Amino acid sequence: MSDSNVPPLRFNPIDGLTVRGDFDGGALSSDVGPLLLRSVDEQIGLTERLAAAISDRRHSSYIRHEVADLLAQRIYQVASAYEDGNDADTLRLDPMFQMGVGRVPLDADSVLASGATFSRLENTVSAQDIYRMAAAFVDQFIAGYAEPPDAIVLDMDHTDDATHGQQAFRFYNHHYGGYCYLPLLLFEGLSGRFITAALRPGKRPTGAENAMIIGRVLRRLRQAWPDTHILLRGDSHFANPELMALTVDDPLTDFLFGLGGNAKLNRRAAPILERTQRQHARRCREAE
Repeated sequence: MSDSNVPPLRFNPIDGLTVRGDFDGGALSSDVGPLLLRSVDEQIGLTERLAAAISDRRHSSYIRHEVADLLAQRIYQVASAYEDGNDADTLRLDPMFQMGVGRVPLDADSVLASGATFSRLENTVSAQDIYRMAAAFVDQFIAGYAEPPDAIVLDMDHTDDATHGQQAFRFYNHHYGGYCYLPLLLFEGLSGRFITAALRPGKRPTGAENAMIIGRVLRRLRQAWPDTHILLRGDSHFANPELMALTVDDPLTDFLFGLGGNAKLNRRAAPILERTQRQHARRCREAE
């Protein structure tokens, strides 16, 4: 960005030539990502869908930035590797981010939202808003298919989201060795597409909690795709009766969960493992 108030830097001359660092370079930006993201976003309508899920409780007389613009700016910043909300204090003047949000660059009325604005937004979003946003991601996933798929794999996993303060519901997680949240992430296993996520405390989830979240997602998927085969897939901490029970009454829903090993289970599984190993070895010889 141009700043005529910054004096030029003068360095030692080289071979009689003056060497000077000048900051009056005009309208410059090292980020083209917001323009690409805006093009994709306008095609799939993600930020508009998420904005519709948030109830804007602000007084209309004091609104300068619409919720959709705030979400677009924040999402584009994160996608461009500017994760800290305070980065907005500088990027709000960047012409590429201004154009990414659909503003005329370098115009006095095109200044984007500041870090303080995002702090207020993130602290005023309610639990109901977050629930509707999670549902909006599922709807976005469904809208990505021109026709109902024959089958999908609903991959479930928890991952750590490290915390760096006294945030509510952050706990010490021994597995990850630090204080964190432990959000549940859902992806489609065949295509790798993101389905939705649920932010949750940093402790190990119960079977009832997993079943509550996954059950809501399944109902939304089943309403859109009544004839699609759905496979629930996860590691051993998803192997609980509550989650398995979700598949009992639906002949088109199955589960595939890992099981933690123990001596008794290993003894009972040994004949099956040996038979499977022999079959695999035979098929490899036949393939040669």
